[in-house]
Amino acid sequence: MWDQFERALDHLPPVLWNLILLGLGVALGLVVKFLLTVLLKFYAKRNNYSLIGSFLRRLGKPVNYFLPLLAINALIPAMKLRARVELHLGRIAEILLTVAFAAVLIGAVKLMEDYVYHKYDLSKPDNLRERKIRTQLQFIRKFVISLIVILTICAVLLSFESLRKVGAGLLTGVGIGGIIIGFAAQKSLGNLLAGFQIAFTQPIRIDDVLVVEGEWGRVEEITLTYVVLNIWDKRRLILPINYFIEKPFQNWTRTGSDILGTAFFYLDHTAPIPAIRAELTRLLEASPIWNKQVNALQVTDVKERTIEIRALMSAQNSGMAFDLRCYVRENMLRFITENYPECLPKNRAIVEDGPLDKQPATEV
Repeated sequence: MWDQFERALDHLPPVLWNLILLGLGVALGLVVKFLLTVLLKFYAKRNNYSLIGSFLRRLGKPVNYFLPLLAINALIPAMKLRARVELHLGRIAEILLTVAFAAVLIGAVKLMEDYVYHKYDLSKPDNLRERKIRTQLQFIRKFVISLIVILTICAVLLSFESLRKVGAGLLTGVGIGGIIIGFAAQKSLGNLLAGFQIAFTQPIRIDDVLVVEGEWGRVEEITLTYVVLNIWDKRRLILPINYFIEKPFQNWTRTGSDILGTAFFYLDHTAPIPAIRAELTRLLEASPIWNKQVNALQVTDVKERTIEIRALMSAQNSGMAFDLRCYVRENMLRFITENYPECLPKNRAIVEDGPLDKQPATEV
């Protein structure tokens, strides 16, 4: 029976035989992908692994193309084709397989990035380590993807005899090209090198709170050439990345997210400092955004008409510190005006009683 089946296959028209092999390759690739998806979903249910959706999103389409192309590429020698047709078809299949494999690699890099983002969550109050790792990961991801794209283009060019010199030139001319680009685009290359320097020395990180050019905001994105700062009023400040190498700026979360907040009050010299200090303590203890680390009230200056009182407090991050300062100002002002209104700033004048010079009446 098997011999009859083999003879029947041998007598099939070449076109039909080739179509059968082509369909078999596509079906085989899709079946392998389906089985892989089922196994991953089963593993996800048993281990409570929540990144299966990321795998399907990042690698679903690339694998859909890669596995069938891999099977077709393996079945081409079994097709009934002329030597010239087989050569061209094999070359096309190899090129498509190379591009699909590059897409799989890029998807794998993005999947790894999703895994790291899942493991190092920025929602924690003290997320210094998470921000450090995410900043480095962004640069590594962009560099690796760029390298994959360049190598893929070189591999495609090397598959053509007439373009092989061009592909080899791309591979061997990286060093020479770097020198040429360095002379032709020194500023862009400087930004690129500054990007790598920031990625690993890390004067700034993702989600850092910065004060740049008089603007307060958080680092939203760091690319190889520029940084996007999310300003508090939802504007975006875009700066070249070498700005953070060449110019000074404030980083409020360089070593941690905790930050001190201050509120200043200007009162009369007769202000009851102990009572105001006790009220500050009461306000901070009643606030959920105070982190219970710093609580101080000091007279920091004395002038001819007023004294300067500084209230010092702490919070988990700069946003909470801003809210806490506003809360203390508002409630402390109400406390002083209700209980010690005479301690608000005022001008003093001494009026002495004495005889008034009588002026003669003016006749009309």
